[in-house]
Amino acid sequence: MVNAKGQSLEPQQTHLVKPKTRKGKRFLEKRGPKLVEDAKRALFLYGNDTSKTVKEVLTDLHKIKGTDAHSFSRKNPDVKPFESGGEAPLEFFCNKSNCSLFVLGSHSKKRPHNITLGRLYDFHLFDALELGIESHRPISSFRGAGTAQVGNKPAILFAGERFDSEPDFKLAKSMLLDMFRGQQVEQVNLAGLDRVLVAYAAGTSERSLLLRQYKIAFKKSGTKVPKVSLTEMGPSIDCVLRRSRLPAVDLEKEALKQPKLTKKKEKNIGSDLLKGRVGRIYMPQQTVDKMALAKPKGLKRERREAAAEKKAAKQNAGSGSGGGGAAEGQQQQQQQQQPAKRQRKAAAAAAGDGE
Repeated sequence: MVNAKGQSLEPQQTHLVKPKTRKGKRFLEKRGPKLVEDAKRALFLYGNDTSKTVKEVLTDLHKIKGTDAHSFSRKNPDVKPFESGGEAPLEFFCNKSNCSLFVLGSHSKKRPHNITLGRLYDFHLFDALELGIESHRPISSFRGAGTAQVGNKPAILFAGERFDSEPDFKLAKSMLLDMFRGQQVEQVNLAGLDRVLVAYAAGTSERSLLLRQYKIAFKKSGTKVPKVSLTEMGPSIDCVLRRSRLPAVDLEKEALKQPKLTKKKEKNIGSDLLKGRVGRIYMPQQTVDKMALAKPKGLKRERREAAAEKKAAKQNAGSGSGGGGAAEGQQQQQQQQQPAKRQRKAAAAAAGDGE
């Protein structure tokens, strides 16, 4: 059991179970909720009484399920999913085995050769469906058809309008998909697709259900697309739908919740057919005159001339208040600004005037 924060709880327990070791922490994280779920494990067990047909069906379903299956060999007379209180031992066994699916085989005079498929949510019984076996041909009787490679995902096909209209057939479709689809993957290798499971909503009665498994063989066709050949490999099961237990509306709504994996909505960002992604930026009023902006190189000469004029003005202000002094300062400033040749000519002219 896991609480809303993803922390593990034991059955019939309200306080948190904190791991004391690193191994225990990894164990609880493995059983905790995940964004991408692992392949669902199934528990195969027997009820109070069983028959040879029920044992053969459970053996074949266990082979189809593959490595994600766990089985009990002893009888469990207290496991009764459709009776009040009969689901408690089943929930206990599934919790200990870490299985969210179960297949229960039983046999009685009222319901002969009975198979019960069910699912659990948070290790509590979610829904269940009974199937009555009318005829069965095991995998061992299909000799020469070949076997499926362990770990390969089968293709699943549902034929019949009842799978989309009647509630019990919808439940059967959902359970069979959860039972045999295995690990969720984004891509499938065509070479690894070696079998197909087919469920037919047809038979002797309106509640009949036929299950078949075929071996897929790819043969040469002279084109890029191979020719597909199907050979029945077993098992061949003819059954009829019996009792069903649907989940409560609020429990089903809670179980179907999925985390939101999309990014949060970005503010002030929109889209345009011509410009594409368009964003709006809100900025306070800027004082551009006081900002240290990058100035072009063409303004360096103006800055030098302005600095020279400012320096000359300061020198003139500090040279005194007399007219002669101001004239001499102005003459010195002009001499500094003139080229070297002009300064020499001016000096010679001033010497001649003095004589």
